[in-house]
Amino acid sequence: MRWYSIVLTLLFYGLSSWILLNLAGETDLTEPTEFIYWIVVTGSTVGYGDLSPTTVAGKYIVSFYVIPLGLTIFALVLGRTARWVSNQWQKGAKGLKNLHLENHILVLGWNGQRTIRLLNLLLRERASIEDKPTIVLCVRANISNPLQGEIEFIKVTTFSNDEDMNRACIDKASVVLMDNPEDDLTMTTALYCSQRNPKAQMVAYFNDESLVSLLQKHCPNVECTPSVAVEMLAKSAFDPGSSLLHHDLLDVNLGQAQYSVQIPDHLPAMKVENLFEHLKRHYRATLIATVKANDKLKIIVNPDLDMLLYPGDKVFYIAEKRITDIHWQAFLKA
Repeated sequence: MRWYSIVLTLLFYGLSSWILLNLAGETDLTEPTEFIYWIVVTGSTVGYGDLSPTTVAGKYIVSFYVIPLGLTIFALVLGRTARWVSNQWQKGAKGLKNLHLENHILVLGWNGQRTIRLLNLLLRERASIEDKPTIVLCVRANISNPLQGEIEFIKVTTFSNDEDMNRACIDKASVVLMDNPEDDLTMTTALYCSQRNPKAQMVAYFNDESLVSLLQKHCPNVECTPSVAVEMLAKSAFDPGSSLLHHDLLDVNLGQAQYSVQIPDHLPAMKVENLFEHLKRHYRATLIATVKANDKLKIIVNPDLDMLLYPGDKVFYIAEKRITDIHWQAFLKA
């Protein structure tokens, strides 16, 4: 039965029971407040016994009408409710729900275990910050939510369909990560997402590095990440341990890792020298690079000590864990 049928049945059940009990002279049971309480307790078979029929007719009505019909309706309500809850859970697991989110991290694409590792790393990174954005996995593959209860999940037919991507709240995401098995799919996805949400931080992974320059010509706001496996092999050949070093800097579970922080707006300009020394002395952190607020795609590695940093600039550093309680005023006194 549908919900409207159950509601109509409940109204009929309650009204007919009240009329029959009133005709039987059960005045105590037909008081509005008492009747609602009694019919719910009796119909659900809880039966506290504080209210009960006193007339012979009333006892027959309760025995052969109120209780049997109440049992049936109660079973219908429970069954319908359980089915609705089950459907909602299945929709979430299969990615069929419509999300209502903002400032979330949206991961587009499915690469098996690599995607699961990416999601686990995102969850660990999120645990180290105060604002914990929702992580949403959006895929075309025929899979269920791989991390049920930890992330949201959306299944779409294509990453460039407005109706599908609206379910993932693409226009309200703060970060969009694109990683697909095929580079051409990543390219079209990046073009679409850049148009739908130009203010979001976007990162696209490519196997073929030649496509990076092509995408950045059309979408300069997309940060492209090519595969560095070959580069790591060559680097390790002449500088043994290089691949282990880079892996350590990227893994939040192993030793030192790389993090970033943005200089607050209320601070004046400060020298890299002051920031470098204070981070090392008080936080056991090493400043390695900076990014200017007006050119977020240009990384300045190993900046000069005399360089001035301004509010809005981003600083990259190496530390055992993310620094969440930086005392910025102390840098000005250093």
